[in-house]
Amino acid sequence: MKPKSKILIIAGSDSSGGAGIQADIKTVTSLGSYAMTAITAITVQSTEGVKSVIPISANEIKNQIVYTANDIKPDAIKIGMLHSSDVIKKVIEALKKIKIRKVILDPVMIAKGGAKLINNQAIQVLKKKLIKNVSLITPNIPEAEVLTGIKIKNKEDMIFAASRLINLGAKNVLLKGGHLKSKKVEDIFLNKFDLTIFKSSRHNTKNTHGTGCTLSSAITTFFSCGKSIKKACDLGIKYVNSAILTNPNYGKGHGPVNHLNSMEMNKRFK
Repeated sequence: MKPKSKILIIAGSDSSGGAGIQADIKTVTSLGSYAMTAITAITVQSTEGVKSVIPISANEIKNQIVYTANDIKPDAIKIGMLHSSDVIKKVIEALKKIKIRKVILDPVMIAKGGAKLINNQAIQVLKKKLIKNVSLITPNIPEAEVLTGIKIKNKEDMIFAASRLINLGAKNVLLKGGHLKSKKVEDIFLNKFDLTIFKSSRHNTKNTHGTGCTLSSAITTFFSCGKSIKKACDLGIKYVNSAILTNPNYGKGHGPVNHLNSMEMNKRFK
C-alpha cells in the first residue's frame, strides 16, 4: 500500500511512546499516510508523569521544518508542543516560508499528569500570532480556559469559549469535552458558519495518555487526504474513541491508547 498523503509533524518527543511525536507518527502511519517530523523538545516521561523537558533551539526547529518541507512537500502540518515564544515565532516564520495551507494546531499546554509544558509569554504569542495562521485549533477544556480566561463547567461554557477563540482569529475550533463529568463526551466544532456537537461514548479507563496528540494527528491525516475540516474532525474522533476502547493497558499510570486500531494486515503477512 502506498501512502495517501504526506504529513509534517511539529511536536515534542515522549519517551514512553504514548503521546507527542511518537503518538503522531503511529497515528499518521496507521491511517495510511507518510509522517515527517520537526522535534521541538525531548521529554523524559512515563505513564506516571513528566520527569523533565529538554528544549530544542528555536533555530533548529525552524531548520527542521524548512529543510524537510523543501525536499518532501507536506500535504498538511500538525503542530503540537511549542515550549517558548521564540519557538512559536520561528515556527510562524517557517510556515510562511514553506506555504502549506492545511495546518492543525493542538495547543499542548498541560500534560495528563498536570505538569505545565508552556510559559505565559508563549501563551500570549500563540494567542496573538499563531492561532490566526492555522486551519483548526483543537484545545481541551483546561487549554481553552487558559487561552480564553473563561471557566468551563458545562456545554454552554464550551460553546462560549469556542466563540471567544473564533474572535481571537481562529478559523475553526474543535473544543474537546473529555474533562467534563458527563455520560457522553461532547466535542464542540465551531466556525463562523457552523456549530456541530460530536457525541461519543465515554469509556471508563485510565488509559487515555496521548489522546489529544492522537486526535489532532488523525484529523490532520483525514484533512490532508481531501476530507472537509468538519468531516476530518468526525473521523478523527471516531478513530480515537476506538483507540481508547481497545487500549493495550500498558504502564502503571495513564497508559497509551491503541494506535493500531485502524489497521488490517495484508493476508501475506498473517
